[in-house]
Amino acid sequence: MGRKEEENAGEAASQLLSFSTVFSLAAALIVLAGNEMILRMMFGRVEDSVMEACVTYLRISAYSYPALAVYNSGAAIYRSIGKTSVTMYLSVVSNVINVTGNIIGVFVLKAGVAGVAYPSLIARMFSAVAITILCFRKQNEVVYRKCQIFEWNGRLMKNILKIAVPGGFENGIFQLVKVALSSIVALFGTYQIAANGVAQSIWSMAALAGVAMGPVFITVIGQCMGNRDIEAAEQYFRKLMKITVLISLVWNTLIFVLLPVFLRFYALSPETKKLIVWLVLIHNVFNALAFPFSGALSNGLRAAGDVKFTMYASIISTIAGRLLLSYLLGVVWNMGVIGIALAMVCDWVIRAVLFFWRLRSGKWKELQVI
Repeated sequence: MGRKEEENAGEAASQLLSFSTVFSLAAALIVLAGNEMILRMMFGRVEDSVMEACVTYLRISAYSYPALAVYNSGAAIYRSIGKTSVTMYLSVVSNVINVTGNIIGVFVLKAGVAGVAYPSLIARMFSAVAITILCFRKQNEVVYRKCQIFEWNGRLMKNILKIAVPGGFENGIFQLVKVALSSIVALFGTYQIAANGVAQSIWSMAALAGVAMGPVFITVIGQCMGNRDIEAAEQYFRKLMKITVLISLVWNTLIFVLLPVFLRFYALSPETKKLIVWLVLIHNVFNALAFPFSGALSNGLRAAGDVKFTMYASIISTIAGRLLLSYLLGVVWNMGVIGIALAMVCDWVIRAVLFFWRLRSGKWKELQVI
């Protein structure tokens, strides 16, 4: 897109759709074949009724993997050309379908976990069909082409996988660490587990500002680097970082101020509420100051093609910072979920320092995605 090679961009988009669909089908088959075995490997022994519900949900969820892959491929295309309002509207409609389906499935049909899982499947299928139809529209800068979807361009696929594999491996490690951390949190008292669960819900809202700026870095920096306009990329890196930090400061402050209002929706003891306040305070301070450099900035570096460095840095900080420190602070030093939160922000700080150093070093200027 940066080089105005719309024909090649369309071929890259078509190949992305092909590979994503094939890979997601393979992942779905693996999960469908070994769902209970996978669950027992990750979570050990649980009650039979709980395991039965888990298997049901995982099995139905696996049916939606191809739809999820197809949607994400199309959404990536629309974000890359700056039309993020399209994915926003689709997300709104999809979530309305999901929530409405949950209400019907759980309260009307009394279908249990299946009543929650099937609406998610339907919502993802709707999103996949809708975004695919839109990606075939000729008036777009980038469009799918049927003939290219069913071809295999080895050179182009190699370039796509150079981005996808490091990113996927990095995210896979992060998800495994999350599973390990959930096991550590389960060691603490009931009120700490409850506080951590509520705090995570509030954290997800507080993180929206930094997360929302991630696609902006990908679109802007990616197109600048595609055009080999290094000077513009540097200028936008500085400008976007200032905007991200400012928005994150305002948003995280607002969420913390509204925290007493959020807590009214939960039936919690005063001790639990006090712990939630500390957890949210720790998170929001560092989410405003460190996360813009560890999250949004990393998206800009990836858009410039610096995927290997971001992968190595993220894996090291996730394991050494988040996982090991969580065990030391939370279990060994008996800090509980406060220790988990401190380890999380230490992970962000480590990444922020590494990514900021990488940006200043200028090594990313020598790279190119395609």
